[in-house]
Amino acid sequence: MSAEAADRVAAVGSSRPSTPLQTSWFEFLLDGSLLEKHLQKSNPDPLPVQLIIQFLEQASKPSVNEQNQVQPPADNRRNRTLKLLALKVAAHMKWDLEVLEKGLTIPVLNMLLNELLCVSKVPPGVKHVDLDLSTLPPTTAMAVIIYNRWAIRTIVLSSFPEKQTKPGPHQMNIVLEGALRLKKDFYVHTLRTLDLLAADGAANGETESSTAGLRISTDELHCQVHYDLGGIFFQQGCTDQPAFVKASDHFRQTKELLKKLDLTVHVHLDEERLAGYWNACRALTGNCDPSDSQTSPYDKINSLVRAHNYQAVIEAFIKDNTTRSLPNHFRRSVLREETGLDEICHKLCVCNAVRDAVEGEVLSVRFQQLLLKPSKRMVDFILEVCTRSLEKERPCETSRRNMANFLKTLCEGLEELPLVFVVSSHKLFMELLREEERKVLVEQMRKRSATINLSAKPLPSFYDIPASASVNIGQLEQQLILSLEPRRIRQILFELHGIAERPYWRVNSKWEVPSDYINVILSIKDNLTKDLVYILMAKGLHCISIKDFVHARLLFSACLELVTEFSPKLRQVMLNEILLLEVRAHETMAAEGSKERPPSDLVSRVRGYLEMRIHDLPLRQVVGEECVAFMLNWRENDYLTLQVPPSLVMNNPYIKLGQLLASTCKELPGPKESRRTAKELWDVVVQICSVSIQHKRNSEGRVGLIKHRESSMGILHRYTKPPSPDDIVNEVTAEHLSIWPSSLPNIQAVDVEAVAVTVKELVSFALTLNPNNQSWLVTQADIYFVTNQYSAALNLYLQAGAVCSDFFTKTVPPDVYTDQVLKRMIKCCSMMNCHTQVAVLCQFLREVDYMTAFKALQEQNSHDAMDSFYDYIWDVTILEYLTRILSMIKAIGQTELNTSNPEEVLQLAAQKRKKGFLQAMAKLYF
Repeated sequence: MSAEAADRVAAVGSSRPSTPLQTSWFEFLLDGSLLEKHLQKSNPDPLPVQLIIQFLEQASKPSVNEQNQVQPPADNRRNRTLKLLALKVAAHMKWDLEVLEKGLTIPVLNMLLNELLCVSKVPPGVKHVDLDLSTLPPTTAMAVIIYNRWAIRTIVLSSFPEKQTKPGPHQMNIVLEGALRLKKDFYVHTLRTLDLLAADGAANGETESSTAGLRISTDELHCQVHYDLGGIFFQQGCTDQPAFVKASDHFRQTKELLKKLDLTVHVHLDEERLAGYWNACRALTGNCDPSDSQTSPYDKINSLVRAHNYQAVIEAFIKDNTTRSLPNHFRRSVLREETGLDEICHKLCVCNAVRDAVEGEVLSVRFQQLLLKPSKRMVDFILEVCTRSLEKERPCETSRRNMANFLKTLCEGLEELPLVFVVSSHKLFMELLREEERKVLVEQMRKRSATINLSAKPLPSFYDIPASASVNIGQLEQQLILSLEPRRIRQILFELHGIAERPYWRVNSKWEVPSDYINVILSIKDNLTKDLVYILMAKGLHCISIKDFVHARLLFSACLELVTEFSPKLRQVMLNEILLLEVRAHETMAAEGSKERPPSDLVSRVRGYLEMRIHDLPLRQVVGEECVAFMLNWRENDYLTLQVPPSLVMNNPYIKLGQLLASTCKELPGPKESRRTAKELWDVVVQICSVSIQHKRNSEGRVGLIKHRESSMGILHRYTKPPSPDDIVNEVTAEHLSIWPSSLPNIQAVDVEAVAVTVKELVSFALTLNPNNQSWLVTQADIYFVTNQYSAALNLYLQAGAVCSDFFTKTVPPDVYTDQVLKRMIKCCSMMNCHTQVAVLCQFLREVDYMTAFKALQEQNSHDAMDSFYDYIWDVTILEYLTRILSMIKAIGQTELNTSNPEEVLQLAAQKRKKGFLQAMAKLYF
């Protein structure tokens, strides 16, 4: 008996109740009817996509011959059956690429679709572009179409728009355009047709018939193909402007076909993304009429910009501060592309800043620059925009609080007291801040001291809906959904159960409780009590998710009181959830600016939870995680490093990780002393991010495509993302690198994808807490750089320089703009065809890179304003080169650049031009 079979028998023989055993892949080989039964289950385990992975993984395992040599996977009945099973699962999913792409990696899906091509009898050795789809059997033609659709979708979803090395249409485009010329219904393989193929593998048999397979109408397939072609042409548009016109035409036909189709069973596309594509195409091609009632807000703004009607754009932005129909990224792009008068740019910047403020977002660097030297006219405009942005009849309390914080920030950012008094005497300021707060703030502005913390007001309570015995079930259920008052909820349920006995916890599909608790709650015998516990918990969890902690406390307290009467287990569950509520409430206050430490009682309860050991109690993983995070956030390092019981560290991986983090942070001031603890932390994180390959390497040293992560400390949540560069760990700089080991003994075992995603998410979150941390900004920039997102990387490199030089009014420290950072900024500009900027930045290096500068100045296709940057060149050698190619006698004739000048004069001239250039770049990219 195999080890796996023994484990299964042992599990079955155990007297302890357990969850149903997961069906193993080999069982589907033994029982031909099992797959269809498994797929018909409401919650099959394993899931269909997991089955595909398992089948293809087993079918692609290399074999070993008698000489112990690794051989390619054998072409035997077992492997052919496994591949066929994978195809049958995909057929059950109706070949929905949207679902398959989310559940399978690119190599696995490629393997699956290649098998589809094989079983569909696509002629081998013939390029798809050379096939005449109209002469192929229906299922064969459909296999070609599905494969080429997937190829195009993968290119669109997995790549960043960049200059094509070989211009021209992709072969996939041609295949799919050929599919659009076919005016007949299409058919795709089903479980039945695949069974027929298995019965007679030598011929396509019945599958060649026009009636075999799953029928897909012409309009359905054309709709999907138009959408996919639109995506690839849109991507090509960044280097081939006419491609935007083609993309627009395909998206237009997609929209028309969607309207025409009554049912879109076989059309799987993102309609929000389609709307975004459509709006972008209309803006890029200029194909929109502002007077058209169907014109989107995007189109109207773009039309106003093209007409240079900037005052109307400003008015539209102010109105949008209340309607919020334009996304922030679109508003920022309008400002970024605006090259008109400074006053227009400043006003657009103000409109965007107020929008950010109302939504509680971080204010942009550009707006902070604007506050360095504002005029009274500009301050008056800021106050006007603030007032008009709250002109709705009853603005919500959150918006009012955010606006009050913005006005405080405005006061704190103004250097001149007269301008501070302009703000503090304004009607809106008087309305949003209480008299005492105003006085304190103005006095503090006089003294230029620290800011105050305003206590957040609770969200307005919901009003109960009165009920009476005469209302019908529908009305009572509506009241049950809306009510947040525990006594009212209990009364409504009592009335409902008096009318009809049914499970009312199912009334609202959005009521959800954690899966860990489902069995315990649903095992409650009394139906009324069961409904009440479930609904109180679900509503409480919803209130926590929207940060309505007042109602959450009421609901959880009522639920605790109820379950205490009959279930010690549920009582402890509710105590744990109330603890999580208090932890999140306190962390939310901290995120909003409160500096108040958590009460000692809360810290003690967190410790108690971490040390709790109650047998057979359902525990949510998130509670343990957030308790450890809470202790770390409030620097309870002594507890984590000295007081936590050793047995707890050994048995609880979250405690272990928290202890290592606390120890490393605690010992950071002494680099040598901290390295031992840092090494332990490093080893744990490497273990978390490690993968193990189930199958051996073949003779070429390659490993299989499908990986299984195994870690006893499986703390890190796994993500499915596009592949990241192999050397991202080495290419991204960060603080405290000296305390970590300089190499990895087995880097092949590290899941670089997981590391990349984790670092990116971690740095992004850190910057929301401290957006002016120059080291984190450089790290985030490096991440964008190594993933080829050059515009975003350059933006962040500039931000890093701006925050440490008072927005480039001082010299950027050399430890911020190192040669590596400068070289990456140079490459960013080069990749965006901003070659004059490349030449200027080459001067910033400790040793001027003349070769790169000269090559950049020779480029004819430069996308930056070339002439406007020549004034920032101070290196005489580069200037002499410019005079030869552009006859720039005036630039080299500047007296302060004369090489006979003292070194101090030359340095001052260089610093002046450096600051001016960086300020111009910030204005361009922020």
